[in-house]
Amino acid sequence: MSEVWDNITSAQPEASLRLVIVTGVVALLLIAWRPVWRHTRQVVTIAHEGAHGLVAALAGRKLSGIRLHSDTSGVTVSRGKPDGPGMIAVLLAGYPGPALFGLAAAFVLSRGYAVGLLWGLLLALVLLLLQIRNLFGLWSVLAFGTLVFAVSWWGSEQVQSGFAHLLTWFLLLAAPRAVLELHHSRRGGAGRNSDADQLRRLTGVPALLWVTFFALLTLACLAVGVTWSGVLPS
Repeated sequence: MSEVWDNITSAQPEASLRLVIVTGVVALLLIAWRPVWRHTRQVVTIAHEGAHGLVAALAGRKLSGIRLHSDTSGVTVSRGKPDGPGMIAVLLAGYPGPALFGLAAAFVLSRGYAVGLLWGLLLALVLLLLQIRNLFGLWSVLAFGTLVFAVSWWGSEQVQSGFAHLLTWFLLLAAPRAVLELHHSRRGGAGRNSDADQLRRLTGVPALLWVTFFALLTLACLAVGVTWSGVLPS
């Protein structure tokens, strides 16, 4: 166990530019190829609902549980005032959540802690698992957590670094697509109970402006993450 702890707390050699670029391209394919995206999008949902849950807890709300569904939708239920800053913060957290998690991961990777990132993610998934309230959600988090654990425990240093970069790229690139899907669903008449529409009812600010805010924030996270990755000069 001491060796594992040393790996978690020690910086690894800097990843090659080739590995960074290759994992970025693979992540883009996982997002752009629709048959695959139908499955990989569940990772975005996990991050989305996890962000809701984290902010709910930080805002002092009582977290009642999280459900993840096979259509990649999800719901986070918390108890507290139905309006006010706390509820607004919870609703704000969802769509930017994956991008902000990806940005945090990019920062950790830029410091060389790929293994520490994976074990931190594993801890976060264990905490999330305690809040899951349906079987599909339980299966999704367990499957993803098992993959992260397998790479963290048995993967070589290069495999661990590659997986950490792939996941970071995936979160950064997938977040803007999720916002675009929100926009398209609203234009098609669906999604009228989305985070943006709930924010409109609470704040009076048009839902389209909230969607625009989500898009700008996720794109900003992507831009900073690309710079930190070393692909572009800082």
